[in-house]
Amino acid sequence: MALLDGFRARMGAGRKRLTTGPTPIDRWAPPEGFGFRMQRKWESGLPRFRLTASDQVEPHHTDPLASVRVSLRNAFTPSKPITDQRVFAGRTNTLTQLIRSIEDEQLHIVIHGERGIGKTSVLNILAEAAQAARYVQIYVSCGERSTFDEVIRAAAAGVPLLYVSGFGPTHSDTEKGGSLLDLMSDGPVSSRMAADLLAKVIGTRLLVFLDEFERCESVEFRTQIAELMKDLSDRSARVQIVVAGIASDLTELMEAIPSIQRSIYALELPRMTADEIRQMVTKGEKVSGVTFGSPATDLIVTLAAGFPYLASLLAHHAAIAALDAGRTTVVREDVAGAAKGALEELRSRLSRRSQWHIDETVRQGGLAVLGSIAAAAQSASGRFSVEDLATRAKSEKESELQARMAEALAREGALLREANDDYSRGYSFIEASVPPYLWLLSLQSNEAKAA
Repeated sequence: MALLDGFRARMGAGRKRLTTGPTPIDRWAPPEGFGFRMQRKWESGLPRFRLTASDQVEPHHTDPLASVRVSLRNAFTPSKPITDQRVFAGRTNTLTQLIRSIEDEQLHIVIHGERGIGKTSVLNILAEAAQAARYVQIYVSCGERSTFDEVIRAAAAGVPLLYVSGFGPTHSDTEKGGSLLDLMSDGPVSSRMAADLLAKVIGTRLLVFLDEFERCESVEFRTQIAELMKDLSDRSARVQIVVAGIASDLTELMEAIPSIQRSIYALELPRMTADEIRQMVTKGEKVSGVTFGSPATDLIVTLAAGFPYLASLLAHHAAIAALDAGRTTVVREDVAGAAKGALEELRSRLSRRSQWHIDETVRQGGLAVLGSIAAAAQSASGRFSVEDLATRAKSEKESELQARMAEALAREGALLREANDDYSRGYSFIEASVPPYLWLLSLQSNEAKAA
């Protein structure tokens, strides 16, 4: 209580009692003079922002590399998907196949793969290619409670009446800026009604992107999307759906309507090759003005293990370390230090429960086994079986240790859960950030032992 009272006393000057309603309300308000207009001399010993809110270098800042830092933010973007073609590396064959499937075969697309593999980045660049070809596009990031009705209404709202059968450029509703949404009733939309509506699109083509499909837990939603795909294909509608999610999305769509297979092109997005990771670093160099030495790039390739997210995270942290040292050339030591920073960042995203189980396993000497399980999960797009563990194990004893640990963790609901299918007994990690964290942690441990 004393601590709380002290806090209240310190904040007293900034606390006001509002009496605008029937009951007085206590609400914190900033002290006098606080606000964006306030100009106050900054203490020299404290860290400060290098850039203004308008992304300009602060005129008073003495960092000669501040402008390079601005460019670096656009070169490596581990916290968000790629939207800039200049830094989109590899995946050329993937994009070619997706475009041909949409354009030549008029198929719906399902892109699946493990988290951190770059599905949303591929969607973004695919959308830019479609925009250049004047496709109408709708992007929907699915949530836990996404409904079929809201997805269809979002798609309909993006189609101007100019591209709807029965309307033309001189129609009064077209001139008023109407959309396909104006033709919808207020009631719930079925897949058949949605197909009837979207089949009215003429004079253009519509792509509906459904990202993070796995987040929606509604079986009804998935089934309706599958039915819509089939109905649109049966009607030769000028509308195609692009779904991105994990591998189970494809299985559920196929199980919902088996005949949908002929209407879909399914692509499992693979890990990036070493050459593609190197290309990512090279493109980042051109945009940022930071140069990566060959040993630094080699270490990024090793640590990233084919994951564009990890490569971007390591390159970003390593480049910042170099700039902090007053260099524009990244050396191997910068990447090694970046790996430690990346570990801390990944760990901060884990639940305290997962952190505790990992720490306890490490304390008992089980990091090598746990790291091997994480590697198997990453190689198998998230879900792995006992057979996958056996394939990667160096010996029968190691395989048995991995199988026993996986079974025990899943039984306790610690780190793993069962993910069985019709063919094998499988597992998956409960939290998506655990496998890359364990991967880097085990690599760091191996390097420490080697040293």
